[in-house]
Amino acid sequence: MTTPDGNPADRLREHLRESDASTPIGEQAMAAVRIRSGAETFPRPAQRRVITVSNQKGGVGKTTSAVNLAVALAMHGAEVLVVDLDPQGNASTALGVPHHTGTPDVYAVLIDSMPMAQAVQQATDVPRLRVVPATLDLAGAELELVPMVAREYRLQRAVAAYCAAEGADLDYVIIDCPPSLGLLTVNAMVATSEVLIPIQCEYYALEGLGQLLKTVEMVKAHLNPGLTVSTVLLTMYDGRTNLADQVADEVRGHFGDLVLTTMVPRSVRVSEAPGYGQSVVTYDPGSRGALAYVDAAREMALKGASA
Repeated sequence: MTTPDGNPADRLREHLRESDASTPIGEQAMAAVRIRSGAETFPRPAQRRVITVSNQKGGVGKTTSAVNLAVALAMHGAEVLVVDLDPQGNASTALGVPHHTGTPDVYAVLIDSMPMAQAVQQATDVPRLRVVPATLDLAGAELELVPMVAREYRLQRAVAAYCAAEGADLDYVIIDCPPSLGLLTVNAMVATSEVLIPIQCEYYALEGLGQLLKTVEMVKAHLNPGLTVSTVLLTMYDGRTNLADQVADEVRGHFGDLVLTTMVPRSVRVSEAPGYGQSVVTYDPGSRGALAYVDAAREMALKGASA
């Protein structure tokens, strides 16, 4: 075997080419190399996309999808900001940023009118990805927002101010919402133009979605006329069951072209990654879950570029 000059990714690529890269392990390794090397660049949107990831039903892969789509977009050329609006702070954990009490966070931005730039942190190991973390302080924000003037617009104003200055280079702002339809989620919808809904391929997949869609319509009618449901992502797909295909067909029948072709499979790696302070795309880039999120991000980027 000839050993090429260049970086380790080039050497591994050559090794796989000369050995048998047609095996499943070889294909995964090649995919991991492509992701890690950043060889592919997704088309950047003509104008900044600000996206709320929301589903008030817990356990559907909401935070996992927000984090991994953001990482996949950033690793393929986009400048991305994730705003963690969930008091659990799981997106902050998965992106490896500190979010202990006292850390400048989205609570300070919403309640204390801290400029968002003071709360932005750089994500671990993903150069083009920035994060506004959430701490436990955010748990009380719903009540504290109630008496405030223009309470539904506080996040919108903070995001707009950041994007007009330090964040002028951003291609995507992705907001991870709590699993509820309270004031935090309304703030996210007022601040954004798109809603991405993750739906799990399990029983009762569409349960509760009616209320979410009503909330979107309410915000659109009274607070943010430009808001639309732009993307639906099927998660936790298990191809071994008829149920998963039935649910996928039902969701596609309901939402049509809004549903991405890519479906995210059930994957142990996806569940493991946050325990290491990583997304699955950085934790195991050759895994099925990582490849699915990269494919979903590519679809999103292509749809946005052609819109």
